[in-house]
Amino acid sequence: MRTAATGPGAARTPAVLVLEDGRSFRGRAYGAVGETFGEAVFNTGMTGYQETLTDPSYHRQVVVMTAPHIGNTGVNDEDPESGRIWVAGYVVRDPARKPSNWRSVRTLDEELIAQSVVGISGVDTRALTRHLRERGAMRAGIFSGEAAAAGEAALLERVRSAPAMAGADLCGEVATQEPYVVPAIGTRRFTVAAIDLGIKGMTPHRMAERGIEVHVLPADATAQDIYAVRPDGVFFSNGPGDPATAGHPVALMREVLERGTPLFGICFGNQILGRALGFGTFKLKYGHRGVNQPVQDRVTGKVEVTAHNHGFAVDAPLETVSETPYGRAEVSHVCLNDNVVEGLRLLDRPAFSVQYHPEAAAGPHDASYLFDRFVALMSDEQHGSTQHMEGQRA
Repeated sequence: MRTAATGPGAARTPAVLVLEDGRSFRGRAYGAVGETFGEAVFNTGMTGYQETLTDPSYHRQVVVMTAPHIGNTGVNDEDPESGRIWVAGYVVRDPARKPSNWRSVRTLDEELIAQSVVGISGVDTRALTRHLRERGAMRAGIFSGEAAAAGEAALLERVRSAPAMAGADLCGEVATQEPYVVPAIGTRRFTVAAIDLGIKGMTPHRMAERGIEVHVLPADATAQDIYAVRPDGVFFSNGPGDPATAGHPVALMREVLERGTPLFGICFGNQILGRALGFGTFKLKYGHRGVNQPVQDRVTGKVEVTAHNHGFAVDAPLETVSETPYGRAEVSHVCLNDNVVEGLRLLDRPAFSVQYHPEAAAGPHDASYLFDRFVALMSDEQHGSTQHMEGQRA
């Protein structure tokens, strides 16, 4: 339940964040006044809060910003990655008193209120982040106004009654319900069917910049739907939830692999490829979220600074090539912080994936080459090449 705040006094309304292990943090209401529940996670980005808030991958998560000052650049109408804010709740230390940016049209606090997003400010986010690093991501509730009137024991019981992220099937809740087309910019070179599991708006735009006409399809699309658009390639997007629940996307990807159509997956799509190849997935202790994660491309040896938002990972061997029903597969990218699998590729079919966001919204541009790699796969297939992936070793 969320209740919109009214009037300038909302920022002085007492609020409390309650974690499922019993730890609590007191502060002031930020955004809507009321209550909300979700999985508490932290984001290490120092910029890009607007893209974070509107990223569908954050559905049902209470996001803690580790950067102490949030809201400095206000809110504009150009940077959202979807049509709404998806985070379940928002936790910041020091909200900007007044935004300062030539594109700003309203304050972040006003935007949170308008979209009924319950938040809390004045929290020691450094202590909260250290707690989540030690104990792991966990369920949380934010309570302000009348919702905070109950004792903390009662509030804790409500938090513990909220659904957990493990076992959550969420991509259908955030995906488009109707197909739509993002036209190529300039001359159309390729057609791609993009399965929306929680896609960000900048992703099809980055493909369109490369002459790709993108047909964005719902999460429950069928193989018939995909091939009705006569695609040169198929893309599986980012999205929220536990990949262990994604039976339909896994089966759909296997049909694409059987046909040998060039395939590219990111984030949730990487986990779907892992499952389609026969690997397992597991929940990370506190996940990777931010725009500053170091990843090594094991094909080139290059280290990239990348944008992440994931709490689950693929369980695949790092040092050996695996035999799968679709030929040989290997781990193509790895996180240098903790050796988590950050990418997969097939050696005998035109398919690869990464666990992060190559569209760089917000974030660095180090990974934008992955769209070019996808284009190269489709171009190779058009020209009948059988050395599509092996040629990338050079």
